[in-house]
Amino acid sequence: MQVDVGNALDSEATPGVPRDALERLDDRVRDAHDRVAAGMADGEFGYAALNLPERADADAVRAAVEPFADAEVLLNVGIGGSALGAATLVDALGGDLECHFLDNVDPEHVDALLDRVDLANAAVHVVSRSGTTAETLANFLVVRDAMREAGVDWTERTFVTTGPEGNLRELADEHGLPAVDAPEGVPGRFSALSTVGLPAAALAGHDIEALLAGGRDGMDALAGSLFDCPAYAFGATAYALDQRGAGVHAMMPYAEGLETFAEWFAQLWAESLGKDGLGQTPARALGATDQHSQLQLYRAGPRDKQVTLLRVREREDRAVPETDLSGLEYLSGGSLGALLDAEFEATEASLAESGVPNVRVEVPALDERSLGRLLFDVEAACVLAGELYGVETFTQPAVEWGKEAARGLLRGEQALPEKTELVVE
Repeated sequence: MQVDVGNALDSEATPGVPRDALERLDDRVRDAHDRVAAGMADGEFGYAALNLPERADADAVRAAVEPFADAEVLLNVGIGGSALGAATLVDALGGDLECHFLDNVDPEHVDALLDRVDLANAAVHVVSRSGTTAETLANFLVVRDAMREAGVDWTERTFVTTGPEGNLRELADEHGLPAVDAPEGVPGRFSALSTVGLPAAALAGHDIEALLAGGRDGMDALAGSLFDCPAYAFGATAYALDQRGAGVHAMMPYAEGLETFAEWFAQLWAESLGKDGLGQTPARALGATDQHSQLQLYRAGPRDKQVTLLRVREREDRAVPETDLSGLEYLSGGSLGALLDAEFEATEASLAESGVPNVRVEVPALDERSLGRLLFDVEAACVLAGELYGVETFTQPAVEWGKEAARGLLRGEQALPEKTELVVE
């Protein structure tokens, strides 16, 4: 991964970061790196996520999915980090497997999906580290019931990723379901390169060893200076911009396959850094599509945003046919890839011209190794930013409050505080 932060300097943008401020910040980056390295070495909770490229059990993943090699459809039942990492991998890498991610409990959506999917040719992967996640288990019970109604033996089509205890582990043991262990000490949003995210990629026929090798490339690139480490350059610059007023961070990949990556980034950044009144608010955009919807705000709206433009250097291309239509001669003989590159560069120049801080991130290709490196580097950037903010990066107490409140309502054990209403109908 290559990172260019030149358009985030104060000579180019407002808010912007002075070069000497980055140099001063680098002392804190060195100390933060030492803390991160120590946490990795000791396998501490959260920091253990950055060890996954070396410690993830690819053999266990392959063994778990092997009985489902004939599947034409994957139903991945999980929520948050139990779904977004896997979705990011398969959406970026493509393939012939039809993949669906049941990561919400909207009944109309679930019903419509189950009505159109061939359940007899589906593999079901249920993911819950705790084994007790309400949304995941509710959706799984619905899927299991639909399979029974369709005359499908759900026990022959289901495998799980979970922890050592909980309802899901008990279910797997009772019915002899293939089961892989969720990684210990790894929050879900950091688990894409593990038994949480990799099974979907393996079932779709992708090279999970190459994904992990890309992550190891990122591990090898960690260094005690933001000027020597792309991941730290990204995380430190985002932190420094936020301190100067860029409290919104728009992630804008220029590749359709990376749209889900922007969603994954949003969870990682929000849930990890949004604490104690701190943290950037992530926004999701897609180039070139959102040049026609969001760019107006980024360029001419409040000066509270950082825009990260993500580009894939090498990709397949498609020629634009010759045309005799007046005014379109400039498209004839070109390609969609050339047009997308022009859109990327024009957006970058537009933001720079208006003084909006933006960061360019480039990856060599949209393949397994490059994707593994991208995911690892952004995770490392997030951990580094958490150290600079001084927050508990790996916890999510506000999320847990909502989960407990929802369970209390469903059990009839809890009432929510009364709210002031002003309803307009």
